[in-house]
Amino acid sequence: MGLRLYFCLGHLLALLLLSLLSTPLLLLAANQEKPSNNRCDIFEGSWVFDNSYPLYDASQCPFIDSALNCQNNGRPDTLYLHYKWKPIGCDISRFDGEEFLERNRGKKVMFVGDSLSNNQWQSLGCRLHAAVPNANYTLASRGRITTLFFLEYGVSVMFLKNGFLVSLENRTLRLDTLSGSEEWKGVDVLIFNSYHWWLHTGRLRTWDSYQIGNQTQKDMDVMEAYKIALTTWANWVDSNIDPIKTRVFFQGISTVHYHGAEWNEPGVQDCRGQTKPVEGRITQARSLQEMQW
Repeated sequence: MGLRLYFCLGHLLALLLLSLLSTPLLLLAANQEKPSNNRCDIFEGSWVFDNSYPLYDASQCPFIDSALNCQNNGRPDTLYLHYKWKPIGCDISRFDGEEFLERNRGKKVMFVGDSLSNNQWQSLGCRLHAAVPNANYTLASRGRITTLFFLEYGVSVMFLKNGFLVSLENRTLRLDTLSGSEEWKGVDVLIFNSYHWWLHTGRLRTWDSYQIGNQTQKDMDVMEAYKIALTTWANWVDSNIDPIKTRVFFQGISTVHYHGAEWNEPGVQDCRGQTKPVEGRITQARSLQEMQW
């Protein structure tokens, strides 16, 4: 039987990122079991069972969309809720929602991207609410931004829907022009994501052409266009972000679950029916250079 897990993205893809947000880098180094050039390689490890998880009950979270609530939508198993990511040679501290709020008093955290970012935002909101269930909060939307604000801590956790990061105007992707970048300024932690929308085809595809400067073209390799767009984004970060004041993360892409050969079921083309993660050592992509270009 295969051991590939059909995870709810809002729960398990958040484990690594949110642990990083709540764990000082010095603490990561201190938790190393074996020294490895004084660094903790958080991208190499395995999923391990921990019965103390999950960190929140989705049925008790007021922020989670119905479409993202696996249990309410009929998923029969619950084993997948009890896994955590364990890097090789070090430990990531368990996420502490109350400590997160205390340490980030008066700060803003913003997720910018597609549904993956939305999942991450909701997961963080649910974790914080579970940690301080009696804390006062407000939930408000303005344009494309939704903000969860914890009044007693002055902490804002925001989601800005922006699947391309660059501008889409009149069905043309302007690869050298960002969309909504003014909203990114003044935020203390920025978590970006962009990939899935670039793969849309047929009726889901929302663009017909690409533009760079005054030049417009119909045909371009989508990965080349994606690379140009991310270069535009990276240049903005370099020019506008003070790394002393603001932390910037790029989530990259979610794991593909379409190749059964990866879990010893070569005839399987999706992960339906799988209830456990791949066993053994897993290496995550460390940089954009490890993606398809």
